[in-house]
Amino acid sequence: MKNLFFVLPILASLAGCVTVNGTYVVSAYDANGTELGNKARMIASGSGIYTIRNAFCSKYPRAIVRIKDATSGEELKSESPYQCS
Repeated sequence: MKNLFFVLPILASLAGCVTVNGTYVVSAYDANGTELGNKARMIASGSGIYTIRNAFCSKYPRAIVRIKDATSGEELKSESPYQCS
């Protein structure tokens, strides 16, 4: 029973993690929906979307970041759109 109390918090914290697989197009837009130039679009694989999203938010603090599947063009609903603060 002691082991259960040790393992449950770990499992609960892992449940909140999103596993991202695939190739995505990550783009940054201004408040009007205009893409922020050619350098505001990159390709990411898997969890690399977070690195690019964070880089865009550093460069464009009020940007809206959209993450779309590179093959289908479908937006990654769990992560996109993302409002930089």
